[in-house]
Amino acid sequence: MINATVTAGSPRSRPGYWAWGVIALALTLALPVLVVLGFLFAPAGEVWEHLAATVLQDYVVNSLWLMLGVAVGTLIGGVGTAWLTSMCRFPGRGLFEWALLLPMAMPAYIIAYTYTGLLDFAGPVQTLLRAWSGWGYGDYWFPEIRSLPGAVVMLSLVLYPYVYLLARAAFLGQSLCVLDVSRTLGNGPWRTFFTVALPLARPGIVAGLSLALMETLADYGTVQYFGIATFTTGIFRTWFGLGNTVAAAQLAALLLGFIFLLILLERLSRRQARYHQTSQRHQAIRRYPLRGWRGLVAFVFCLIPLALGFLLPAGQLAAWALEVASTSLDAAFWRLVGHSLGLAAAAALLALLLALILGYGQRLRPTPGVTLAVRVAGLGYAVPGTVIAVGVIIPFGWLDNQIDAWMRATFGLSTGLLLSGTLAALLFTYLVRFLAVSLQTVESGLGKIRPSMDESALSLGLRPGTVLWRVHLPILRGSLFTALLLVFVDVLKELPATLILRPFNFNTLAVRVYELAADERLADAAPAALAIVFAGLAPVILLSRSITRSRHAQPH
Repeated sequence: MINATVTAGSPRSRPGYWAWGVIALALTLALPVLVVLGFLFAPAGEVWEHLAATVLQDYVVNSLWLMLGVAVGTLIGGVGTAWLTSMCRFPGRGLFEWALLLPMAMPAYIIAYTYTGLLDFAGPVQTLLRAWSGWGYGDYWFPEIRSLPGAVVMLSLVLYPYVYLLARAAFLGQSLCVLDVSRTLGNGPWRTFFTVALPLARPGIVAGLSLALMETLADYGTVQYFGIATFTTGIFRTWFGLGNTVAAAQLAALLLGFIFLLILLERLSRRQARYHQTSQRHQAIRRYPLRGWRGLVAFVFCLIPLALGFLLPAGQLAAWALEVASTSLDAAFWRLVGHSLGLAAAAALLALLLALILGYGQRLRPTPGVTLAVRVAGLGYAVPGTVIAVGVIIPFGWLDNQIDAWMRATFGLSTGLLLSGTLAALLFTYLVRFLAVSLQTVESGLGKIRPSMDESALSLGLRPGTVLWRVHLPILRGSLFTALLLVFVDVLKELPATLILRPFNFNTLAVRVYELAADERLADAAPAALAIVFAGLAPVILLSRSITRSRHAQPH
């Protein structure tokens, strides 16, 4: 009876500043997306008519082909390697199960620059081919890397780990006796894979594929460098080339429609799934032994995406970086490192603070309204950086103009750009884009803490903020560090939003890599690119450690 009375009177059961704070934060973070969606109803001008008559079809068609190609590539690479490392035993399996995640540390635009330097006419591959064969220009055919198929390959090489990660987790979580039943019915490994394991893993595979396709639509560096007209390149051209904010926002709204469609399809796919595990018996996996040529095929199949997606480009970047180290590692380079690390650290800390407020507010007041607000706040991760940048610059620019007009009329002073074109706008964009990464990690950590601990602390008279500080934060240290690290690396790699919103004369490592690659100075771009890749290894290692600690991953 005492517990019931305390619970009914506790802050957990009443609306309060935590709940209102969660709703206010969610609305603020949703502002860029709402602004972009609002331009769907703005009157179309001559620029939009020009786009619709000339290039809009190219944007739609190229984006669809890009998505289709990346879907096929990531499914083959991700699902195939996940099954082999989870359910089979062959030479090198223990190495591949974590090393196959390494391409996730390689941003798509960096691998595109690297392979262009390797495979272009003046690159080492074609130069060596001409030296061996004696051929000259026009005497032979060589695949064109700067093309739509080339972009599909580049994106597939770095995005298949999304599918691999979730597919492998799904395979490892399957009940062993379900697979045993398939074996007793005379099904071999291939038939068991296609008729039992694959349908059971379908929700995880579709979720990983959706993430990969969202990243495909969000990509700017690769498609721009390869000269492919997509929505992201169209938004840049319309904004900076034609100077039309409304048309750029409408293109961004169409791209946002593609993203929402992907999210809807992923949800419907999970809802329509009709495959269930009827047994809860889980044992150590008895992996299929692959010997002789079968083991060699499995080894090569796993080696190809790892070598092409990480080892080869990282080795080429290291070679270029050594060549130019004496001239490139100067004060300007270290200034770029300082800018990038400072921005990433500030964004990671702010994202963590907001994630704690949102996550703990939902824990205190898990009403439908608060829960919906938290979900809305995390929507930005599914939205490309280009779209968010457009949605930020429009309201920030309007607010700057209003403040400047008021200051001129009242005091005769001009305030200039207080928000747009400053680090404040850039940091806000990072928060909208990557808050979900931190929020999911914090929510996962909070979910492991028993609610009775909250009730006990609140019954002793502690306020919710004190409970968070003195009870939850010490328990959440591991989750908080992981959240910080993930957001930190994502901000380091972010290119399109940084290109649009960075202040004048302010560069980051990602922007510098893009600028040097655009000038065909690929070797000079290598040190900055390699720094981004090395920073990306940290969360990859965390992910690989977490998946290999699964209790189903232990060999029999």
